[in-house]
Order: sequence, then structure tokens, then C-alpha cells
Amino acid sequence: MDTNNELDFKTIASQCSVGSNNNPPDVVINNIANLSEYHTNDELLAIYNYFLTIEKSPKVLTYLIQCQDKYRDDSSIQALIDILLFKQRPDDIDIDDYINVRVLAAKAIANHKNYSVVAPLLYCLNNKDEHYKIRLACADALGKIGDKYAVTPLIDLVQDDNEKSVYIKESAASALGAIGDVRAVEPLISILESKQGVFDKFSFLKERVIEALGKLNVGGDRVLKVVKKSLMDSSPMVRINAIEYIMNSECENAYELIKPSLKDEDDEVKKNALIALYNIVGRDILDEVLESDEYAAYIKEEAEFMIEEYETDDEDDNE
Repeated sequence: MDTNNELDFKTIASQCSVGSNNNPPDVVINNIANLSEYHTNDELLAIYNYFLTIEKSPKVLTYLIQCQDKYRDDSSIQALIDILLFKQRPDDIDIDDYINVRVLAAKAIANHKNYSVVAPLLYCLNNKDEHYKIRLACADALGKIGDKYAVTPLIDLVQDDNEKSVYIKESAASALGAIGDVRAVEPLISILESKQGVFDKFSFLKERVIEALGKLNVGGDRVLKVVKKSLMDSSPMVRINAIEYIMNSECENAYELIKPSLKDEDDEVKKNALIALYNIVGRDILDEVLESDEYAAYIKEEAEFMIEEYETDDEDDNE
């Protein structure tokens, strides 16, 4: 969209009390909302972009970001980057008041899927003095944008022993899976191998790593070996993710690998194993569970429920 050069941005801002702190945020937001009665979409976007450069109220900035995000036009990118990098930092303010605004800016930047934004996102992500919410938002944004230029920095972050935040590593691993570059496979496997059997704070990281490997859709003996070991991990969610990975793989013995999980100590693991086996072989596994004395009452109930669903779907298909 082209900026309308005839617009008097300063006058419009004054009329709306934008950038002046003369009125409460709710009044300013109402003034901005009323602009739609007098301006075209092209004009509104240009006005929003200008307002983003002069407004100081976190509440009004949040509203403006939401307004311009409806257009997702690249003319907004620079203003959003400036907010993310906090270039227009007001004097005598509480920085924490702007954290959510900057997070929202990172999310809006990601919606543009423009590779030119990768550098500022990486800058914030790699700044260990930055607030963790902003770093997480930047990692998520990089995954959504999908530029392979970010792969090496994300790998470095996941492997950084000096990175204190496991949550940041989790987000970086998820971003690598979303980007889908095979360069991430080796470091992701190495992480899973090094954390094998470790519970506590690394459980979520292992979950994200297995999810990422699944998205990367790679096979090989080493990947399968480390995922197979994850079927016995101390974290139920890691075991569930390993089941899903094996189900979706081209592993010839996927059925045999997953089946022992029907007797897992965790009900959710058992349930996910049953669903996976059903997806592999169909109704036969449900009948086997119901007819055998080896399985717990919980999983038998799940099998009965799935049969009811199966028969209902079958009847609907035949109508």
C-alpha cells in the first residue's frame, strides 16, 4: 500500500491526542477507532504506521499494533522493528511496562514473513540480558518466518552451555523444526543423547527436540535409536512424543516398538500408544486389547470408546 502524501499526520495525531499524554489511553484508543469513518484503508495504515513512531503509552501501542496487523503490509515493518528494539524509549518509564508491547511487535513482525526482519530478531534472541519473554517471542517468530539464514544461530543457541534458560533452548529447537533445515538434525540428536534419562528441567527440551525431529521428517538408524530410547524416558510427554515420531516414521517394526507402551505406568502414554497402534494396524489392536487379560481396565475402556467411534464413523460413511 502507498502512503498518502497529502495526509497531515501531525494534525491527525494532535486531534487524536496521540503522542501527547493529554488524555487517558482509552480516550486515545477511541479517537483512533473513529478514524475509520473518515479515511480509506490505505490512509488508515499510513496513519497507524506514523502513530507507532510517536506514541508512548503501552496500551495505545498495543492497540495500534493490532490495527496494523490486520493489513500485514511491509510498510509497517520498520516501525515494528523500532518498537521491538525499543529505539523510541521514553524517558523515566518502567521498562517492564513495555515487555508485552515488544512481544506483540515480534509476533506482528513474524506475520509478515519477510526475511529482512531476521537480523533484528536474532539480535534480541541472542541478547542474554534481554527479557526472556521477548527472546521467546523472537525464537517463535524466526520459526514462523522460516528463513534458513537463522538455522546456524539457532543451532548455536541450542548447543550453548552458557545459556541459562532451558525455555529459550526449547523455543530455538521448535524454531529449527519449523524451519525444516536438515542441518539441525545432528545437533538435535546430540542434545537428545546427552539428556537421555534426565528428567527435571530438561524434559520439556527433550519434548521439543523430538517434535522438531518429527517435523524435519528424517530417518536413519541413529535417529531411530535415540527415539527408541526415549520410549523409556522418565518424562511421560517425552515418551508420548517418541510414540508419535515412531508412528509417523517409515520404521518397519513401529508396531513392535510401540506396543509395550500399552502397559506404561502413565495412562496418557497408554492411550497415545493405543491410538498410534490403531493408526498402524486398524481395528485388530482394539479387539486384542479387549480380549486379553494383560491390559489394564483403563486401556480397555479406551479401546471400547474407540470401537464405538469407529463403528459410528463407519455407519456414517455407509449412509
